Amino acid sequence: MDLPWREAMAQALYGAEGFFVSGAGPAAHFRTSVHASPVFADALLRLIHHLDGVLDFPDHFDVVDVGAGRGELLHALSARVEVEVSTAGAAPVPLAERVRFTAVELAPRPAGPPERISWTSEIPAGITGLLLATEWLDNVPLDLAAHTGTGWHYLLVDPSTGAETTGAPVSRADAEWLSTWWPTPIPTDGPTNPPGGDRTEAAPDTQTPTGSGFRAARPAQGSSLTARSRSGCPETPTDPTDPTDRTPTGQFPLARAEIGRTRDEAWAEAVGHVDRGLALAVDYGHLRADRPVDGTLTGYRGGRQVPPVPDGSCDVTAHVAMDSVASAGERVARCAYLLGSQRAGLRALGAEGGRPPLSRAASDPAGYLRALAAASASAELTDPAGLGGHWWLWQPVGVALDRLPPGGS
Repeated sequence: MDLPWREAMAQALYGAEGFFVSGAGPAAHFRTSVHASPVFADALLRLIHHLDGVLDFPDHFDVVDVGAGRGELLHALSARVEVEVSTAGAAPVPLAERVRFTAVELAPRPAGPPERISWTSEIPAGITGLLLATEWLDNVPLDLAAHTGTGWHYLLVDPSTGAETTGAPVSRADAEWLSTWWPTPIPTDGPTNPPGGDRTEAAPDTQTPTGSGFRAARPAQGSSLTARSRSGCPETPTDPTDPTDRTPTGQFPLARAEIGRTRDEAWAEAVGHVDRGLALAVDYGHLRADRPVDGTLTGYRGGRQVPPVPDGSCDVTAHVAMDSVASAGERVARCAYLLGSQRAGLRALGAEGGRPPLSRAASDPAGYLRALAAASASAELTDPAGLGGHWWLWQPVGVALDRLPPGGS
């Protein structure tokens, strides 16, 4: 039976036998910044220390990782905190004695993470500190729609094959989201605009870097796994413009949209759990002025990009409408946000990616090699044509923007 894409994704990713609930975990199938280099965790630890000072060294400092996978990031952060002393003598009590790590994940707790990392399926309330969402929003299930020349209609999918059909017109709430955040394509025939009025408004004001992340396919350096960042897929189960498919006669889709309303709601809910501190989302995405006409839905399995068949055997993911998500979080936090690239964010946290001077090779060969290795790792994470093109959404709660690390956006 054909299902709405949101229902099919939820079942395929988070059902009893879903991709993220069972099996070896995400790291066996694709490569993220968390898996790529320890430089990522080092940079986030510097952010934690900075935020700890901004919050005046609270009695309990929370670090909550939403969509924690198998706990790799929190494991790395907790190991670093354990070997540290007080923050340059400024904190009355060392961070290691005050920090509380919480992994939020539907999969059962794995054997690896230490006991000090709490494991839960729900975001805890009353967070003071840092909430992280690293490549989580792209896996929040969402509905897909096709514009047929008579308006937006939901796309339905056969979970076993990935074949699509066109369903009912989208709901009022989804039509409003599309009107605001996903410009209407111009059809080749039929009405220029679907019911709901003009959909060519200017993009909302945001602080953004030049460009909108990256979409080009590229293998991750140092690994056979693909960095999960590509839009589209190498082959699609059904060509929605093919007149031989099951789309009703006269309503062949002219364009696709990925309705990000559920992601907006998920991010707003997450931000709402922060009492004081920062919510940081790291993901690949796009802005309203540059929405992809054909969408970005794709799949990953075993280190390779595959067609997005929602049968539970592969990751099913789509890029995030970052400006829409940011606006939703801002309404809840009632604080302005920053939106920039990972390259800018990591550089603001000290991950420069520059090569050490060659002269150091003669005076300090071992130190030169260590610095060269660190520079190489930083370069992968900050490459604007790769992971450095990911978006960083900084949403402070009860903290002024000018208290965040300078140059974050």
